[in-house]
Amino acid sequence: MNASLLNKLCCPIDKHDLNIQIFVKDENGEIKEGLLTCPACRRYYPVVYGIPIMTPDEYREKALEEPILKKWGLELEEGVAKKLLLKE
Repeated sequence: MNASLLNKLCCPIDKHDLNIQIFVKDENGEIKEGLLTCPACRRYYPVVYGIPIMTPDEYREKALEEPILKKWGLELEEGVAKKLLLKE
């Protein structure tokens, strides 16, 4: 996903601007893995293989999303992706 696409994306539910956490970029600066979040409704949308997954809630399978969120150090809490607390 090209970073310039971020200016064109909005939350499909409430149309607010999205924030992004970038986890992996390729050598050309394309975003390969990341997490888009809506600060208003607190929904999240993963970016996997450069594709933002912005499926409506009723069609999402949280069980399929959990492994990739854990890979990024995040977990689901009441439908919201939260950072995992690392134990020392």
